Amino acid sequence: PAPRALIAEDEPLLAAALRHELALAWPALQVVATVGDGQAAVREALALRPEVLFFDIRMPGQSGLEAAAELADAWPDGQPFPALVFVTAYDQYAVQAFEAQAMDYLLKPVQGPRLQKTVQKLQQALAQKALPATNMEATMAQLRRLLAAPGVTTPGVAASAPATAPLTIIQASSGNQIHLVPVAEVLYFEAADKYVRVLTAEREYLIRTPLKELTAQLDAAEFWQVHRGALVRASAIASVTRDEAGRLHLGAARPPRAAGREPALRPPV
Repeated sequence: PAPRALIAEDEPLLAAALRHELALAWPALQVVATVGDGQAAVREALALRPEVLFFDIRMPGQSGLEAAAELADAWPDGQPFPALVFVTAYDQYAVQAFEAQAMDYLLKPVQGPRLQKTVQKLQQALAQKALPATNMEATMAQLRRLLAAPGVTTPGVAASAPATAPLTIIQASSGNQIHLVPVAEVLYFEAADKYVRVLTAEREYLIRTPLKELTAQLDAAEFWQVHRGALVRASAIASVTRDEAGRLHLGAARPPRAAGREPALRPPV
């Protein structure tokens, strides 16, 4: 019978992109379910018993690591545990942990050549599981080590010291594409309705990550919060001028070629 897979990913565009790449890299694989949170991942995996799991590391309510640990604990005795692949956007320390524990992983957005290597590993692993037996204690121990590894954080839980490294990549959706924008290229972030504008020297992006959340992940020495709705790269500020209405305007040291308006700032209280 054809192998079956379950995808747990809370971002629909990324889930669709993974399904598309899987269809190209492994046409025989049947994706039997796509869910958006850890609890649903555990429930559907127990109900469907797929041979392969793709778990996003960060999901609402329950992380992919927590879901995998819970699933391993609840998995029926005597049945092989699914081949497990974690998907992550930027947790470099988590990626190192996966490598150290011989767990496979994929970086978002998933790239075809990298996925092909994962598919080969999965196919080899499935071919070797001729008998319905697996060492669940070893699986559980492995997952617990991952949960305790430096840099592996879960929603609502404070990160350990290595995980406080500043954010280096911003994910920005545009149509059916996901752009990875290096933070080093960003000139400023500005809150705009339900989005945050991200401006580089080349172009503008819109993201849904709240400015408050971004502030906590950026280096305060590099990005100054000059207004409650704006974070500006300090090295990109050449001057500050006040208009007749009393508002402050920043002059860019390197005027962005695709710039929209620069953020207008209220004078400090």
